[in-house]
Amino acid sequence: MKIAKIEDLHCDAGWRYFSFLKITTDTGLVGWSEYQERFGTHGLTGTIHGLGDLIVGRDPRPVEAITAFLHGLIRQVQGGIAQQAIAAIENALVDIKAKALGIPVYELLGGPVRDRIPLYWSHCGYVRTRWPDQVKGWTGKDPIRNRDDIVRHAREVAKAGFKGLKTNPMRFDGPKPYVHMPGFNGSPGHPELNISKDIVDAVVDQMAAFQEGAGPKMNLHLDLNFNYKTEGYIRLAQAMEQFDLFWLEMDTYDAAALATIRRSSRTRIASCESLFHRRQYRPFFEQQAVDVAIIDVPWNGILEAVKIASLADTYEVNIAPHNFNGHLGTLMSAHLCAAVPNVRVMEIDIEDVPWKDDVVSYAPKIEAGDLLLPTGIGWGADVNEEVLRAHPPKGRQAGAQ
Repeated sequence: MKIAKIEDLHCDAGWRYFSFLKITTDTGLVGWSEYQERFGTHGLTGTIHGLGDLIVGRDPRPVEAITAFLHGLIRQVQGGIAQQAIAAIENALVDIKAKALGIPVYELLGGPVRDRIPLYWSHCGYVRTRWPDQVKGWTGKDPIRNRDDIVRHAREVAKAGFKGLKTNPMRFDGPKPYVHMPGFNGSPGHPELNISKDIVDAVVDQMAAFQEGAGPKMNLHLDLNFNYKTEGYIRLAQAMEQFDLFWLEMDTYDAAALATIRRSSRTRIASCESLFHRRQYRPFFEQQAVDVAIIDVPWNGILEAVKIASLADTYEVNIAPHNFNGHLGTLMSAHLCAAVPNVRVMEIDIEDVPWKDDVVSYAPKIEAGDLLLPTGIGWGADVNEEVLRAHPPKGRQAGAQ
């Protein structure tokens, strides 16, 4: 068996793209992976093809040998887009290998530890607030314009059977509601990333609204991304103690700073979603900087993700997938959760375009807020190329983190 062809495919997903890598072998066997393209179809996709062209003609099944070869090529530019390109290739090759053996991917990883994976509803209110004029057409839902809308949305999440939800800071102090995202140029406050009493008060009121609507049993998560410096994260961590959050999520590349934040309050801290490879994770474990380590399977690759999870386990840390993907990406993350013992919970985006289920041959099944483990070979689903062609990208970059 040899790698014969490498293709990228994309479709419109409302506020983002769904992007896929397709690797075809000379026997007709196809491997799929989902990845997150943010630069049209040039940045990550171009790097995937640049590396992928170098492995055409190779046997796809010795996956570790191929990824080691590719890492040798990017030795001086590790991480970032280069790592994400290798991960996309690795994930598609793993799909091929599992299909060639006639087994699910998690069987390659030692077999499943669990057959149900606890979920939390991610980006709760994000699309409804950030794109109030478009959200109805994308998801069929009304926009969030005030605190009462937050309460109603939280009730909706609880009624759907979810045990957890995660939101981002929202503001209603301008002409239109907006998601407060200065770390990604998404709102005023960049590049200083300073915090203010107004911001703290607004976040406290927002989380109180989610708690009011969802009820006292809902596990609340708040994601701050890269929006503040250490001082701001500490102030918000202390302000969040009253809500007993499931976790407060934030991003920083300074393990010692994150450890200081964690020690500053009783609020549980989750982080690391933007890190690559065990080498970047290790200082955060050594500094005891996190309660939960977040791992992105499309960015790191499923084999590397398992290694990171195993490293975390040696430091008594549980992991959670970073998963703001379509259904194939969700299934890829589910195989990680199935195979490693130290799992806390899994992220999933619920609100998407109506053709999301049609993009894949098998849509993930959710029951009582848990994801049921897929049982098909490979990832458990293939991509429907006709649906992709029916919904071509419209020129937007991916929107969420």
